[in-house]
Amino acid sequence: MATIKDVARQAGVSVGTVSNILSGSVPVGAKLSERVYAAIRKLDYHPNYVARSLKAKATKMLGMIISDITNPFFPQVVRGAEDCSSKYGYLLVAFNTDDQVEREKQALSVFRSRRVDGILLVVSPCPDGDVSHIRNTAESGIPIVCLDRIPPGIALDSVSSDNVKGSQVCVRHLINQGHRRIGIITGSLSLQTARDRLEGYRAALEEASIEMDPELIVSGDFRQRSGYLLGKSLLLGPQRPTAIFVCNGMMATGVVQALEETCLRCSDDIAVASYDDLPLAEVFRPHLTAVVQPAYQIGYQGAELLIQRIQHRIPSRKHVAIRLETELRIRESTAARREVRGA
Repeated sequence: MATIKDVARQAGVSVGTVSNILSGSVPVGAKLSERVYAAIRKLDYHPNYVARSLKAKATKMLGMIISDITNPFFPQVVRGAEDCSSKYGYLLVAFNTDDQVEREKQALSVFRSRRVDGILLVVSPCPDGDVSHIRNTAESGIPIVCLDRIPPGIALDSVSSDNVKGSQVCVRHLINQGHRRIGIITGSLSLQTARDRLEGYRAALEEASIEMDPELIVSGDFRQRSGYLLGKSLLLGPQRPTAIFVCNGMMATGVVQALEETCLRCSDDIAVASYDDLPLAEVFRPHLTAVVQPAYQIGYQGAELLIQRIQHRIPSRKHVAIRLETELRIRESTAARREVRGA
């Protein structure tokens, strides 16, 4: 079985250099690092991270808690975080909560017990606003970076998209297409993400001097089933909206299903736009207009921020909030209303 001394001999470096590269505790040049990793691969060397973690008080492991692995947005976030973690020599372990606070508490407890070096967290909806389990974890000394969703009442590092601006730009586009009666399907309003997207909707209506109709505002849970049920309710209501802004991609697929069942045509009968671009957005007919979030970058920059915290490379203890820009991709589902086209 190869040892660290064998790796050092093969790479032509000192044992200390190999140790520094494996731990990431001391910056080492890329060429030298590659030489050492080439020797590790050739000798099939496997460091004893359990022993190393006891000595260094670090596990080189990051925990990641996501809310819904079936939502296509989150695998992209995980991929970004995984690529960044691997770059710095960290192992990323992911836990899916299925949007259940109790599972979130369980995951945090497991990660604390396993002594992970840091945690990337996508919070679950918490109607009572009790985030003591998150606060207790942070106060135990484990750095936490929140991704996409920001928990209330606690200051933590975070990386997310600019939800207010993204929503406002999308709803403004619908207004410019001639729509005045615009419905919105939000996520759970216990989440800051959902509240911010609703705020962007309100801001767009206000700047266009359109009075907000409470009957056009319905709250879902960011899942397909709620998009279907709420979409059908709006479509079959006594005063149907001419456009619907759906606050995530999963609910948008539910709205598309509801459209098919009600025999309404998008966009001739009703326009649909989504916050989130689904991988199959251009397969649906008509193609869906969507606010595109930089999902991969949210994960990558979140992991990079977390590792900087772990390695004490951020001088200030003040929390860092990174807000990434979104992009509106206009497609067929929000074509101009017929009376506007004929004007």
